[in-house]
Parts: sequence; C-alpha cells; structure tokens
Amino acid sequence: MMQCLILEDEQAAQELLKGYLEKTPFLNCVGIYESGLDVPNEQLKQTDILFLDIQLPELNGLSFLKTLTNPPLVIVTTAYPNYAIEAFEEAVMDYLVKPFSYERFYKSLARAQMLLSKEKKEKKNQIFLYADKTLYKTFIEDIIFLKAEVDYVNVVSAEREVLVLDSLKSWSEKLKPFNFLRIHRSHIINLDKIEKVSGNQVFIQSHELPIGRTYKNEFLDALKEIGHFQ
Repeated sequence: MMQCLILEDEQAAQELLKGYLEKTPFLNCVGIYESGLDVPNEQLKQTDILFLDIQLPELNGLSFLKTLTNPPLVIVTTAYPNYAIEAFEEAVMDYLVKPFSYERFYKSLARAQMLLSKEKKEKKNQIFLYADKTLYKTFIEDIIFLKAEVDYVNVVSAEREVLVLDSLKSWSEKLKPFNFLRIHRSHIINLDKIEKVSGNQVFIQSHELPIGRTYKNEFLDALKEIGHFQ
C-alpha cells in the first residue's frame, strides 16, 4: 500500500483526486491540505507520493517543494503547463495537466509503484558496517567473503575490508536470504563471486579460500542448484 498526500486548494480538484484514489486499491491518502504551511512533518515522513498543485495560497507549490530536504515522489497536478520545465528541474516524477483522465493518473501511479519497489529493494540489499567509530555503507552484493577473526568478522568487499565485532554464526543468519554459504568454520563466501574451485580451495579474485571437509558436500550441492557446477 502506497501512502499519498494531497496538497491542493481547489475543492473540485480535491474531489477529483479523492475519486481517483478510491478507484486505486494500492493507494491510501494520509491527508489533504490547501497550503504547504499546514502540512505536518510527521505526515510528510509517512508519505510515498505527494500530489502537488502549483498555484497555492501563501506559498507556491514549487517553492514549498524546495523547502523539503528529503521529499517523497512528487506528481504535480496543475492547470498551468508552462511550469513543467521548472518542475522537472526540481526532480518531480510526473506532471499532470488538469483536467487529466483516470487512465493518465493510473499510468503515473504505476511508474511510482515501480520506482518505490526498486528503492525498497536497494535499501534491503545494503547494510552499514560499524568499525572504528565509523559507519560504512556496503551493498551486500559487493561482499566477496567473510572471515572469522577471534571475536571479530572481517567483511571483505572489492572496495574495502571492515573488521566488525560479531560472530560468523550471526552473519550466516543475516545472509541467509542472499546467495552466501559457509564453506569453512572460518569463512562465508558469496557464491556469485566464485571464479574457480580446485580441490579443497575456492578462488575469488586474488583470494584462495579453504573448503572445510564437513562443509564440502553442502557447498557442491549449492553449486549444482545454482548452475555453477555440472
């Protein structure tokens, strides 16, 4: 369910949008306001899509948009087509000129749904590693392998190595939804990064990693399942 907020001062335009929202099962309205000065910050934080009129009392819609540090997706709804260039310079997602049909409205929402889905997927695939009083943003797909170092885990990616206070067992649980596998009591690897396997060694970039005897059958089964091994 996508959360939307309407910033529109014309009653007829409000009613049109409310009618379109009622036809759209994956959309929920968190509030309708006639001035940007009335919009609560908490509601704005919950908003995925902002339907924004340009001609508003007290504060122009685009001027209001410029005050937002982390705006939601914005769909401009206006009777004035001549603001389009300025609106897209503010990175609005779409520009609907009144009167617009439900078909045009739905097409815009379908695009918004796709963008939000992509954004959520990207957020899900990233983590922040804490070490030396610093947080390192890391995409899970960029991790090559992890190595146990006594009470720490060395998280190795192409960009850097980060030594975090944790256990390999804990990381094994965290990475279950992704294509990682424990191949040794001291190593978890990203199966997508494997370059070759020779004997009891896995080769990933410049790294040569051991395959533990008790982990080898599970490792070979995993390769067969993902098509890396015939």
